[in-house]
Amino acid sequence: MEKLLQLTLTGLTNGAILALVALGFVLIYKASDVINFAQGNFLTVGAFLAYAFVVQIGLPWTVGVLLTLIAAVLLGVVVERFILRPMIGEPIISVIMVTIGLASVLTAFVNAVWGTTGRAFPPFLPSMPLNIMGAIISADRLLALSLVAILLVIFMLFFRFSKEGIAMRATADDQQAALSMGISVKRVFAMAWSISAVVAAIAGIIVANIIGLNATALAGFGLRVFPVVILGGLDSIPGAIVGGIIIGLLEVYTAGYTPPELGLSQVIPFIVLILILMVKPYGIFGEVRIERV
Repeated sequence: MEKLLQLTLTGLTNGAILALVALGFVLIYKASDVINFAQGNFLTVGAFLAYAFVVQIGLPWTVGVLLTLIAAVLLGVVVERFILRPMIGEPIISVIMVTIGLASVLTAFVNAVWGTTGRAFPPFLPSMPLNIMGAIISADRLLALSLVAILLVIFMLFFRFSKEGIAMRATADDQQAALSMGISVKRVFAMAWSISAVVAAIAGIIVANIIGLNATALAGFGLRVFPVVILGGLDSIPGAIVGGIIIGLLEVYTAGYTPPELGLSQVIPFIVLILILMVKPYGIFGEVRIERV
């Protein structure tokens, strides 16, 4: 029973962080129909920028994180303005290849500036072990789970009630109608990419606090977002949350109850990805689109 509880708490933490990264992925897709293969690299860049501000420059944590989020906003605006906006009207495969190229560029940037060797990330969350009904779990995971849950609620309220959030939802539903109502679609696109970069940077800081600063591991964590968004639905924010929790739990249950030499926990998200594409390609909450010729 203790093992099940411990695995469940760990899976919920991993799933919540995956859901946070998936939120940015879904937001970009809803606003601009672009599948961003560089989302995991935004996560990596955010973690390394926080490390640079806090450790290498020596700024306080609050200032370092704030500057990281500002840098993430600027990164999102620059990517949308100078890389994605010129691709408007081009075939979707061309846009996808551009985001794949962007992922490679961001990876090369991180390796060139900070190298390929893993580094110790300065902990900002307490990591003392906690005993919960016999299950031992570190405090940083529980705090990370609480922080991610708060952020997800804030973003959902933002999309539902704020003027900017309503404009983004309107643009996602019908760009032409949004234009006719005076909404700047270009501004919405820039906002979507900025928010996506910000949530990825926050997730990167949280993940680095738990597993350390390693570019390969951080990018790999971001890669697991694709099964999450396919499972939940590419255009569904609630689907991103549900998909993240399901994938997070499946990973830790597989790791905990199968022989480790099989490595099934590494592939189970992508097995789910294949199955959901075969059975329900639009995901659990995804909108079914019927194309008429």
